[in-house]
Amino acid sequence: MEQKEPNLRLADPSELEAVVSLTERAYAVYTQLLGAPPIPVSEDYGPRIASKQVWLLELSNTPVGLVVLEPHTDHILIFSIAVAPEFQGRKFGARLLQWAEEKAGENGIDLIKLYTNAKMERNIALYSAFGYRETGRRDNPKRPGWIVVDMEKRLT
Repeated sequence: MEQKEPNLRLADPSELEAVVSLTERAYAVYTQLLGAPPIPVSEDYGPRIASKQVWLLELSNTPVGLVVLEPHTDHILIFSIAVAPEFQGRKFGARLLQWAEEKAGENGIDLIKLYTNAKMERNIALYSAFGYRETGRRDNPKRPGWIVVDMEKRLT
């Protein structure tokens, strides 16, 4: 029987492979579009899991999505949001964004930042619809020729 409501919890170090696999599958369409893996695909998630930055969204004990939250003194950076391809279109990405905002609020943080690739137009549209505004564009220091779109949302 499928669980009706997804559960969000911290990833465990033993789940590193699942985190990497989910991220690779979620970003596969962008790896194809960009001709190389986006930054989250090449990230070493071991240290992020150890420092409690990776949260898994599960449905019936199956990881369907994840969010990586990087804490800073004056804001939270959403490093990555990934939803497994077979679960996309079910509003899990929006749910993870909303949860990140709730988490920031619980920690007294009123600013959330994120960045994405300029060619990831679907992501930019989603973030914009969710109230994030573009704050600038810059060259990606890790991927020559790629343009980073910086976005942020001030929570009220």
